[in-house]
Parts: sequence; structure tokens; C-alpha cells
Amino acid sequence: MEAHTQNSCGSVNNSVTDEDNDLNDADFAPSKLGTKEYWEDVYQKDLETFKDIGDVGEIWFGEESVNRVLRWMEQAGVPQNAAILDIGTGNAAFLVELAKHGYRNLTGIDYSPASIELSRNVLRMEDLTDIAVKEMDFLNCPGELKDFDVCVDKGTFDAISLNPDNAKNSKKLYVQSLRDALKDKGLFAITSCNWTKEQLLEKLSEGFEFEQELPTPSFQFGGKTGNTVTTLIFKRVL
Repeated sequence: MEAHTQNSCGSVNNSVTDEDNDLNDADFAPSKLGTKEYWEDVYQKDLETFKDIGDVGEIWFGEESVNRVLRWMEQAGVPQNAAILDIGTGNAAFLVELAKHGYRNLTGIDYSPASIELSRNVLRMEDLTDIAVKEMDFLNCPGELKDFDVCVDKGTFDAISLNPDNAKNSKKLYVQSLRDALKDKGLFAITSCNWTKEQLLEKLSEGFEFEQELPTPSFQFGGKTGNTVTTLIFKRVL
């Protein structure tokens, strides 16, 4: 469920100034972008395209979003045997880049069957069949994901926040699942185009400690300065 850049950011732009940081959950209107059916359709089309012409699809939020997290991992000294979970792996693009940088204990999950089939095809093409990819709903997998050193999210929390059924509960389940999946002092890297830094700090205030914000592209509009995306690093704490 790794979200397409042009689709998942339609509800609220992450580019806000301090005076706008009082945005609450009510600002996120329910959307089909928060449904499993939408993402299954997206990845079914991507899978068909891959089978037809070998195109693996987009790197969500662009290549720089991947490189930004990879640079942080190297600077933070994340060992190459660290257990890493890609939440909402999509087309496995991030897993492929992790493997190319020497990381070898990799797992990707997605609740879309078409995403997992696409991921397996992409990994097979890259001769990376030792990477585990699993069809799994991150919000409903008690006890199945645990002891990860690093979890990474690029757009999945954004999509969950747009769930038409019960976005508020879904966000709570997400945070609980994240706590369960990470080891104590495990690290979490999240890239969002909908949530501000301050909002993410509030959402992850229980069980997590803020580590750092990674630099992202900024722009100015109407006298305000903002960022197109936010990437934050958290540490799981007891």
C-alpha cells in the first residue's frame, strides 16, 4: 500500500507553517485512497504492465525519498544484518535498493495480493528471491511481526489515515502494530506527504521517542515556507 505521490497527498499538504499546525483528524476527508480495493486495483494494473513490458512502476515520492532514508541508515550505523521491515512494500522498490546497499535481512508486507505478486516478480527479476514478501494487513497481524530493528513507511500511514470506515481506530491500530513489530530501541523512519512534523510527533507520542527530522525539499508560496514531504525518525521506547 505504498502510496502513489500524486494520489495520496490530495487531502492535506504537508507543507504548512507553524500557524497551521493545529490541523486535526477532521481535516482528512474519507477517501477511496484509504481502501484495500483501491490499492488492489492500482497494483493489478501495475502487475499487468510489468508482465507486458517489464516496467516495475513508480518509486513513490521519488528516488530521493529512498536515498534520503538510505543515507540516514548509513549515517546511523544500521548494520547490514539488521532486521528491516518495509510497511506497505508496493512494488518492492525500496527492498531492491536496500539489498543493493548490502542489507540482507529484509521483509516487505502489503495487504494487496497484486502488490505481493508484483513484488515477487520484481525481486525474481533482480535475483533477490531470498527477500521475504508477505501478504499481510499491518493493522491485523497480532504477534506475526516482531523483533525488527528498523521499520520503514513511505506513504502507508498517509493512506490508512484516509480510511472511509474508521480512520481514527485504524491510526491507533497502526501505532500499536508498530510498537509490537519493533524491538526496544528499534528505529522507525516515516515519510509522509499529508502529516506535518508536529502531527506525527503527537500521533507517535506513546511508546516512541523522536530522534531527528531528515532534510526534504522546501518551497515558498504566498509568503509561507513549507516542505512537500516530511521524513522523521523515531525510536521505540518502553
